[in-house]
Amino acid sequence: MNTKKLGAGIAAVALVAGLAACSSGGPDTSGDISGQKLTMLIGSSGDAETAAVQAAADAWAKKSGSTVEVVAASDLTQQLSQGFAGGNPPDVFYMGWDQFGTYAQNKYLEPYAKDLPNSGDFYKSLKDTFTYKGTFTCDPKDFSTLGLIINTDMWKAAGLTDADIPTDWAGLESAAKKLTTDKVAGLSFGLEYARVGVFMNQAGGSLISADGKTVTADTPENLAGLKEVQKLHDDGVLKFPSEIDSGWSGEALGKGAAAMVIEGPWIKGIQGDFPDTHYQAYELPAGPGGKSTFTFTNCWGIPAGSKTTAASEDLVKFLTSDEQQLKFADAFGVIPSTESAAKEYATKFPENASFVKSNDYAVSPVNFAGSATVITDFNAQLAKLIGGDAKAILASLQTTLQAALDEANSK
Repeated sequence: MNTKKLGAGIAAVALVAGLAACSSGGPDTSGDISGQKLTMLIGSSGDAETAAVQAAADAWAKKSGSTVEVVAASDLTQQLSQGFAGGNPPDVFYMGWDQFGTYAQNKYLEPYAKDLPNSGDFYKSLKDTFTYKGTFTCDPKDFSTLGLIINTDMWKAAGLTDADIPTDWAGLESAAKKLTTDKVAGLSFGLEYARVGVFMNQAGGSLISADGKTVTADTPENLAGLKEVQKLHDDGVLKFPSEIDSGWSGEALGKGAAAMVIEGPWIKGIQGDFPDTHYQAYELPAGPGGKSTFTFTNCWGIPAGSKTTAASEDLVKFLTSDEQQLKFADAFGVIPSTESAAKEYATKFPENASFVKSNDYAVSPVNFAGSATVITDFNAQLAKLIGGDAKAILASLQTTLQAALDEANSK
């Protein structure tokens, strides 16, 4: 899972091959999984994740009598699309939330998840992310939500206590003001939909109607969310990473350039470069529309019509078991996708409990087929938000996203 810039610079996938090139005889439904040679393509966050996935694959292989070759992609999006284009997709692969709609629309994914025995164990928000036209398609492998990460040393130095932990926008503004100095920004996060979008949601906004047919970008609620971001910046308490010489807000937190940031559980990655930085994660403050945060996730994809479908499904069932997901959590910090395992994770890793709790109300960023290119353009327009016309930005998004949604719904 991408840990630093989830949602930033999303690229659309161009799928150019028909399924006939990779099915060759239809899926294996015999149930005989021994003797299979599977290939798994993953987008790894580092050696720890790669080793953990390989160990899990080896454990399943020993049990099943099959083998699994784990390939850590240098560019998952590109290598996966090339595999399908060449008629040789991997048997199992990481499928990102942002690409799922495109692959599902093109009928490139085996809709196996609804039939597995653990289909009811996953968080609803994660199931919704990987549901296409009413069909739960692929098992979520883990998840991350966004939270408010506070430098606890700076917090205490500013005279703040637990009673000051922000629970609403007013509290966020107040805390950020008290934490801001000539050298430290009270708050920092990336100027992109994957961060700014939570303010829109907290104001009661959304980008798509509940029935999935209408874009609802140009609304007073979404405008209120963007105006809150503008206000925080105009008040001098919010600085974007590029304004404080940082590649992302986690770096800004680590080196003491920001006292609070909006990030996910991957924030633990800063400990390698900034071992002396002490922080604590909290749920994001609520807006006038209530609590909201984004959830980011991948699923275990299986190509439609594959000869190794039965073996691949059995492997995914093994990988998404509570026992195995907790092993992954130990190895590289991801939060399990099943409610039962996530609750055990929250007890074991109390510093990340707020990320688990917030998934009860988290939503996925917009992710239908064709939306990725529109969001990329929206991110480019957000670069002009400060000092710019927020309503005009939303009006443009309304037009382009509705055209993309109409096209997606027509297929």
